[in-house]
Amino acid sequence: MSLLVISDLTLRIAGRTLLDGASLSIDPGRKIGLVGRNGAGKSTLLAAIAGDIAPDGGTIHLSARARMARIKQEAPTGYGSLLDTVLAGDTERTSLLAESETCTDPARIADIHERLLAIDAHSAPARAAAILSGLGFDASAQGRPVSDFSGGWRMRVALATALFLNPDLLLLDEPTNHLDLEATIWLENWLARFGGAALIVSHDRGLLDRAVDAIAHLDHGKLTLTPGGYEEFVRIRTEQALQQARMAERINAKRAHMQSFVDRFRAKATKAKQAQARIKALEKLPQIDSVVEDTPSHFSFPEPSPLPPPMLTMERVRAGYGDHTILSNLSLRIDMEDRIALLGANGNGKSTFAKLVAGRLAPQSGTIQHSPKLKVGYFAQHQAEELRPDETPVDHMARALPEATPPAVRAQLARFGLDAERAETPTRDLSGGEKARLLLALATRDAPHLLILDEPTNHLDLDARDALIRALAEFEGAVLLISHDPHLVELVADRLWLVGDGTMRPFEGDMAEYRVWLTERARAVAANNPDRPAAAPKRDDRRERAEARKATAPLRKRIRDAEQLMAKLVAERTKLEARLADPKLYETGKPEEVTALNTRLAAIAREHDRAEEDWLEAETELEAANADEGR
Repeated sequence: MSLLVISDLTLRIAGRTLLDGASLSIDPGRKIGLVGRNGAGKSTLLAAIAGDIAPDGGTIHLSARARMARIKQEAPTGYGSLLDTVLAGDTERTSLLAESETCTDPARIADIHERLLAIDAHSAPARAAAILSGLGFDASAQGRPVSDFSGGWRMRVALATALFLNPDLLLLDEPTNHLDLEATIWLENWLARFGGAALIVSHDRGLLDRAVDAIAHLDHGKLTLTPGGYEEFVRIRTEQALQQARMAERINAKRAHMQSFVDRFRAKATKAKQAQARIKALEKLPQIDSVVEDTPSHFSFPEPSPLPPPMLTMERVRAGYGDHTILSNLSLRIDMEDRIALLGANGNGKSTFAKLVAGRLAPQSGTIQHSPKLKVGYFAQHQAEELRPDETPVDHMARALPEATPPAVRAQLARFGLDAERAETPTRDLSGGEKARLLLALATRDAPHLLILDEPTNHLDLDARDALIRALAEFEGAVLLISHDPHLVELVADRLWLVGDGTMRPFEGDMAEYRVWLTERARAVAANNPDRPAAAPKRDDRRERAEARKATAPLRKRIRDAEQLMAKLVAERTKLEARLADPKLYETGKPEEVTALNTRLAAIAREHDRAEEDWLEAETELEAANADEGR
């Protein structure tokens, strides 16, 4: 029997229909990822399931006596400790304990203790502490008031409260938005052990591939269920779209052929019967429309002016706040072609380093030198709090670009998908993803040479994340990326810097190796052996795997380098082809420019072929190495 049944559900918000006759059922223990574009109605659906809003049509049925928990959008607050806040989330336990303090009826006292035993109330503090620990709160932090923590950390408390309830149905709305990779790994492992069902709204590809059994896609008001994780969902959906498009083409070709016969012979007496037969056949042909996808998201960054190296250097820099030092002994260099991602747990100093590079934080000691013409674009998710709720994106951009014309202001917003309607919408009415687009537009308004992105994908849907990746591949400047999205890091960064222990050092490996490193370090910490290196494997087979990964690291680097080179060549080819397609090029009478463009196109084709061959060769060698390791 299904735990949750949604039948023919209709939901409307402010006159806009979000769900139109949608249906879905969730069996006990099943984990389902809910995906869809920003604004499609995913969070609204969770609110309806939780009973916060009433459906406009259809039904939502939850099994009798089933317990449900949901992360609310607003972060918890107050002066109670983190541990007490999580424990208070179990209202039944809290109520029973309070009643046991005052109850004098022996029969009722017996009932209370029987129920407390049934819900395992005595182990609640230990369970709550373990969950908080997994989400990054040590024993000391668990005793501090909730109000001591920032909004992101308070959202972790909300997640801990939902997980602590151990419900039959768990509703999670973007649970990894405020989690670092360590906590995300912990959450994935927790969900794997969780015996209840879960409906998870997420744009985290890794979570959707590792933690769910199926994907529910909310599109044009309907819900469709696809078995497997997100990668399988993309594969199946792509195949279905191709099949539907091919079927539509065949039907349309047959329809055109019949219609041609009818048009030619309708008036001829000798062909009248055949024409009538064709008309009837036309009426019976199925109406199959090609899959019409929404216009894909498209981002583009303004092209920066050339800047001679080095762009920025640091020598023995120490950084922090007041007398408190967070990072020290920073000696490094950043150039135009660099794509750098910062790794490390929250609180280790990644954002501090970003502010230091952006010039928003002065060093405590050491020297920072950069080109006097250097322009830095800085994106941080917390900047959404600085947006003026009554002003539109046009208002914000016009104030940021006081000398720009209105068309230029709108053009900069359009670079990040803020069309005319959304550009005139007050920011209080924008979704989280739309606010992120506005912040990206503001951060890049001056065509920066260095783009600093601190968690840019929070609230962006999967399509918008892909658009960001494509735009960064075409961007000619340097990128400093802070993100807990491994997919984004893998496709954008070619250098990884690990921030921890008060300093920063290169991480020699890829994101898969970093994930293994985190897991092994967590095991070492759990073993409570402070003399043991955090990354030391426990058994020889782990050491062998680590050595094998190290041996294949050059192959993985070749693969990444080839992929990045091919992406850059494709971007350059697109620009050259657009230039060659411009009629004005031929009106100016510059045949030498046309020749130069065609020559470069031919060179790009050769370079792309060589890069592709190198990629295929490295992929083949890596597969062979992995096969040998498996044996």
